[in-house]
Amino acid sequence: MSQSLEGKLVVALSSRALFDFEEENRVFEETDDRAYMALQLSRLDVPAQPGVAFPLVKKLLAFNGSGAGLVEVVIISRNDPVSGLRVFHSAQAAQLKLERGVFTRGSSPYRYLRPLHATLFLSAREEDVRAALSAGFAAARVYPDSALAADRHPQEIRIAFDGDAVLFSDEAERIYAQSGLAAFQAHETARAAIPLPPGPFKPLLEALKPLQAQRADAPMRIRTALVTARSAPAHERAIRTLMAWDIQVDEAMFLGGLEKAEFLREFEPDFFFDDQTGYCETASRVGPTGHVVSGVKNEPQMNTDEHR
Repeated sequence: MSQSLEGKLVVALSSRALFDFEEENRVFEETDDRAYMALQLSRLDVPAQPGVAFPLVKKLLAFNGSGAGLVEVVIISRNDPVSGLRVFHSAQAAQLKLERGVFTRGSSPYRYLRPLHATLFLSAREEDVRAALSAGFAAARVYPDSALAADRHPQEIRIAFDGDAVLFSDEAERIYAQSGLAAFQAHETARAAIPLPPGPFKPLLEALKPLQAQRADAPMRIRTALVTARSAPAHERAIRTLMAWDIQVDEAMFLGGLEKAEFLREFEPDFFFDDQTGYCETASRVGPTGHVVSGVKNEPQMNTDEHR
């Protein structure tokens, strides 16, 4: 009888998101894939060091400790199958239960997200992330050099999200980009009772709900935060949208354009997702960060000041 991943929280991620393969990647970029394969094969029995998503993955897999099978982690990588051996060997050495992987040797792997029923895709390659987002998946380009969060809150997963173009659509962001802050505030105030259209990461919040509903003595808990540059009065539409979706976040920060990194330093997320590279770059200095390459701010022709 065939198995299915449907109904689970499925995290699909590249090998560079899970493990620190930056040295090996430099060999690939400076030479070719054959040199890369040879290096990986020579290090087959050398466990790779944790990468930016390692702490998040390890904590998510803890939800399966009682045999519930709520979470599945799948490697989906441009690596060749031989190099994929090192990924599985490294996972085994780190006591991560990984059973599935897709290795495409240079070809974009995002097309396999659908049969995997992927909830989230993390990769260091922007083109794969863009393709996944266009196909309707929550996806982010990881910052491999992010500060790691390995020792933070060992029994709690903390995930922080930006609002516009991440949890919500970029509808309001486009108003700001086209007409400025005053028009944005007026637009959001007039539509305070109208829920925003969903953004690419709403499905991830939905998928987290069964994990949040676990018993108090579960081996792991989930804590979420909305971290947005919105401020009053535009905050109301964001809150009402979450209420309409029957989704609760544990913390909400309406920062009115303040730098997010200092607030993230206090929240200590296992991962933070934002659509703007400026916020991502500063956030990556305090914790694992992913760039959601979606919305008006990531369209090539746009060159506006960051605000939301």
